[in-house]
Amino acid sequence: MQYMNAVQVARAKEVRDDGSIVEIIIWELPEPLPPSTHRYKYRLFFGESGITRVRYDNERGKGDHRHVGDREYQYKFNSVEQLLADFQFDVERWESS
Repeated sequence: MQYMNAVQVARAKEVRDDGSIVEIIIWELPEPLPPSTHRYKYRLFFGESGITRVRYDNERGKGDHRHVGDREYQYKFNSVEQLLADFQFDVERWESS
């Protein structure tokens, strides 16, 4: 594995009574994952098995982005705290729609 020295910052999974899933996985890497300039690799998911409602992630070559329903948007990563707040905002907005 390329990032053997990665440190897990957060890992949590909640299966709600309505069957929806919230899962958060964040790693701190020894160096940025291009084209990102920060050292975090993350995947934040809200949905059901096989259905994405909200997802924030970054990947090599694609960088930081978020999915809301069937749409994909670029995402400007500022901090882990802001990432979590933005994700929570989108989840709450989805639930209230």
